[in-house]
Amino acid sequence: MARRLLLDAMLGTLVTYLRMCGHDTLYVQEDGIETDDAIRERAAATDRTLITRDRELAARTADAVLLEAREIEAQLAALQDNGIEIDLPTEPDRCSVCNGRVERIDPDERPDHAPDAVAHVWQCRECEQFFWKGSHWERVRATITDLSG
Repeated sequence: MARRLLLDAMLGTLVTYLRMCGHDTLYVQEDGIETDDAIRERAAATDRTLITRDRELAARTADAVLLEAREIEAQLAALQDNGIEIDLPTEPDRCSVCNGRVERIDPDERPDHAPDAVAHVWQCRECEQFFWKGSHWERVRATITDLSG
């Protein structure tokens, strides 16, 4: 089940993975949130679990997951251990760039830069970015698959 998450400034790479897994994920760097108090307030006001590498911030936040690892694989595994589902959906749901919702577009609307071999293309309703299941999708899938052994 997708979760509502807020990631602190130290977890920029993780944002993309969580959005690709379908989680509604805000990133403090994108929202201009700078202070710990503002981060805590945003998490509470938007009913989000805070994901952080900051021990003090995690300790002062009611719903937080502290990540100690720097490597993406270990971070994803720790999130799984904390009940956050790490799995790619059959079809993309969230924009990895802005967190907006994506929808499959008609074949005649596909951009010229989309590879011909790609069966489906999705577009973000917010930032209008195009997505397809290409090499990036496969790298993320391989990383996630490796988590399960």
